[in-house]
Amino acid sequence: MPPRHQEKKYNIVSLCLCGKNRLFGKTHNLTIYLMILINKIKQLADNYFNDIVKIRRYIHQNPELSFKEFNTSDYIASQLEQENINFKKGFVKTGIVAEIKGKNPTKRTIALRADMDALPIIEENDISYKSQNNAMHACGHDVHVASLIGAAKILNNLKSEFEGTVKLIFQPGEELLPGGAKQMIEQGALNNPTPDIVIAQHVLPELQVGTVGFKKGKYMASSDEIYITVKGKGGHAAMPNKTTNIVLVASQIIVALHQMIERETPASASTVLAFGKAVANGATNVIPDEAKIEGTFRTLDEAWRQKAHHEINKIANSIAKNKGAECKINIVKGYPVLNNDVAVTEKTIALANQYLGKKNVIELGQRMTSEDFAYYSQIYPSTFYRLGISNKEKNISSKLHTSTFNIDENALKIGMGLMAWLTISLLNE
Repeated sequence: MPPRHQEKKYNIVSLCLCGKNRLFGKTHNLTIYLMILINKIKQLADNYFNDIVKIRRYIHQNPELSFKEFNTSDYIASQLEQENINFKKGFVKTGIVAEIKGKNPTKRTIALRADMDALPIIEENDISYKSQNNAMHACGHDVHVASLIGAAKILNNLKSEFEGTVKLIFQPGEELLPGGAKQMIEQGALNNPTPDIVIAQHVLPELQVGTVGFKKGKYMASSDEIYITVKGKGGHAAMPNKTTNIVLVASQIIVALHQMIERETPASASTVLAFGKAVANGATNVIPDEAKIEGTFRTLDEAWRQKAHHEINKIANSIAKNKGAECKINIVKGYPVLNNDVAVTEKTIALANQYLGKKNVIELGQRMTSEDFAYYSQIYPSTFYRLGISNKEKNISSKLHTSTFNIDENALKIGMGLMAWLTISLLNE
């Protein structure tokens, strides 16, 4: 009778990810096979690198604003067609969902998401692939798309090495409410099959190229827009008894709301309230009939978020009424709190340590910025991690949403390779 290990063929991945190496029974053999797989993915990332750079530069040069990514969508579709990857278009008009099936495709599903839209910013970089439109990929969505296409190429190449299905989500409209993620979910983009885990990466200038960052649990804040209009009787400023000074009323509302936030916010709930716009078109001696104030409310606590909305309405209306003014309040609910599933994120951190080395995997703090990936994280076990893209030696360090934002393109190797490694590992868990 032949030895037991000759009775069944084992692929590299199954050997790497089993809790105990049954074939050899020795830990060092498991380590060897882990390195074989990692090196194979890294080699594929190297092989595809020039193609992915071209893809990223094309998208960067041809940016499109939120929910108008028609050319970008067609371009992504053409790249998937070249790889013979099945896909469906038309989610939220420009969104695409593609699938790569491994062995036993119904076993498990991992969804990978990239956002596609650009910002209404005029680019100031002096580069050969500078934006040709009155828009700019100043938030790195060109990197996200290119990296996901690169990961798709690697996974498609290695689909005989993993079990389950990979779902590729190319999502429109992250930068504009109500956000493409919410609408993709509502239109069934994540159905049939439903993902067991959803993963996304996002560039971060604070991290140097070669590194990535993770945060377990609550990571990014909810984000709501506040619009308050105060109306009253305008007139000559020298006759206060015949006017309602709605400028003063609006000012009192701003102060009172800030005091409420300082007083009522739970100790564990990081919160930001800020008013960035106030318009009252009067004059030095003219009290206008109307004043408008606009601001943002952000927090990392969904329960407190709902209570704060109630308090904002109550306080603003009360002050206006007491001063003889009218007050209309519109709170536009934005993205919810982004919560990185603790168990999933712990696994991805451990896997990132294996792929990049522990010194290159950074623990991040919480952020009061927001992301519509939060909608996925409210429904599915998810992790949203950050990709380092800065290089001080190359003078690449501009922040997100600036006209000089750019990346060290070597980050694309990590962007596609790490995502492929995480996916294969989690599918074969």
